[in-house]
Amino acid sequence: MTTGGLILAVESSCDETGIAIVQDGCRIRANVVASQVAMHAASGGIVPEVAARAHLRWIVPVLDEAWAAAGVTWADIAAVAVTNGPGLAGSLLVGINFAKALAYVHSKPLVPVNHLEGHLYAAWLADEEREVQEPLFPLVALIVSGGHTFLVEMRDHLQYRLLGETVDDAAGEAFDKVGRLLGLPYPGGPAIMKAAAGATRHDVTFPRAWLAGSFDFSFSGLKTAARRVIATETDGQGTTIGEAALPEDRVAELAYGFQDSVVDVLVTKTLRAARAAGARSVVLGGGVAANRVLRDRLAEVTRESGIPLVVPRPSLCTDNGAMIGAAGARRWAAGARAGLDLDARPSLPLARR
Repeated sequence: MTTGGLILAVESSCDETGIAIVQDGCRIRANVVASQVAMHAASGGIVPEVAARAHLRWIVPVLDEAWAAAGVTWADIAAVAVTNGPGLAGSLLVGINFAKALAYVHSKPLVPVNHLEGHLYAAWLADEEREVQEPLFPLVALIVSGGHTFLVEMRDHLQYRLLGETVDDAAGEAFDKVGRLLGLPYPGGPAIMKAAAGATRHDVTFPRAWLAGSFDFSFSGLKTAARRVIATETDGQGTTIGEAALPEDRVAELAYGFQDSVVDVLVTKTLRAARAAGARSVVLGGGVAANRVLRDRLAEVTRESGIPLVVPRPSLCTDNGAMIGAAGARRWAAGARAGLDLDARPSLPLARR
């Protein structure tokens, strides 16, 4: 299957406005992202209506910047790829309608892309900062983000079998909620990682939900356990953003214990799944994959097991247009096309068991 040609890709599934131009499904020519993190920090989470309006504000400037960086013309573009799910309905619709307009005006094929598939195909991306080490099939991929946590097996390109998924909260959501309880800023993942790095004691232990006999995940019990500990230590008052009721060293210890629990479960189950599937490589993707502790620990256990680990650099783990361009190139080469009736699918699945 050839993926030759330039794909212009649009990503707007949540709170990042991303547009990229990707060549041959792997080479980044431009990748521009407008982040809304600072905008949502005050509320401690994403407000869907605010996110959609911000996409409207930034999508044209982001396109202009990407276009200038790539140095190409519309004659060079083979197709327009766009995320059509899963994600926030309003945010998705901004990107979809923008991509439709571009495809229609410039007479280009429109290619729908699953956002989660984009996180997988970020592992194939290369640019001036990173030469790609292509994953080997069969592979097992762990995708972990604010809204999704799952394990999937790939026997070949575009072929997926779901091995396990979260039965309640995603890992990224748990990081955000516990970060807020600890009085740390949004988003919780980077804040907890930074706080945990300052812990001088590592004796705080939180529960692990192993769900014996499956590759599924559960983080709601861990979140509840953290809430109870914090409430007990603050006389039931808990904390609010930026107003930690606990000493800084205690916040660090609790952050370390919480992060250790999440990482332990993610790494252990991924390695078990890889061994069960006879995987020749493991892929890690999604926003939480930017967590250095998770990356390092998974790299350690896969190296010991002789299974190569492929992880995109952190900026390609969070939502961006380049990952949609990489997946879009594969979908375009496979003949995927969408009409102007393409609609948002907020709950679009990637794979089934």
